Amino acid sequence: MGAKGRSLSLGKNFKMRKIILASNSPRRKELLESVHIPFEIIGSDVEEVFDKTLSIEKALEQVALSKAKKIAEANSDAIVIGADTIVYHHGTILGKPKSLEDAYDTLKKLSGDVHQVITGVALCFQGEVELFHSVSEVCFYTLSDEDIKTYLTLEPPLDKAGSYGIQGMGKYFVKELHGDYFNIVGLPVAELYQRLKKYV
Repeated sequence: MGAKGRSLSLGKNFKMRKIILASNSPRRKELLESVHIPFEIIGSDVEEVFDKTLSIEKALEQVALSKAKKIAEANSDAIVIGADTIVYHHGTILGKPKSLEDAYDTLKKLSGDVHQVITGVALCFQGEVELFHSVSEVCFYTLSDEDIKTYLTLEPPLDKAGSYGIQGMGKYFVKELHGDYFNIVGLPVAELYQRLKKYV
């Protein structure tokens, strides 16, 4: 069987269920499309509030759940996927930068150091909820001011947690990584696929 045939058989069972991705992230859309699961997108605009009484991983799962639940309430027949990704550096959450200056400061902090990329994921289906998270560790090379300024000129980072995208030119900053690469992009798609199979 050729590659095309294998891809089509991989996702064919999911046609029996309506699947909604509660995210407007183009990277999550591309990742879910890559495993040939039919789905639609309904963006969820809930406020991202972290519960400081929980671990960062559990708090992130709850943010993902709030996104999924809002869409699931109006789509009870669908499997709804919510997700949220952060960069975590020495106890500080580094979200999307507010400006290029903010992005510059963030990349200076990450330079020559190790950080974690954490994605919380929630699945909602007919009142059932499943939560999980994925953690990847990334080590950056030491970045010169010129490295950072060139990157910010060529690849606008304002829509990226941690001010970089590993799938783009940000890959040149990465000395090594441990864990799921696709989690760093924005969705641990292999684990998500395995968990979705129980619903079809």
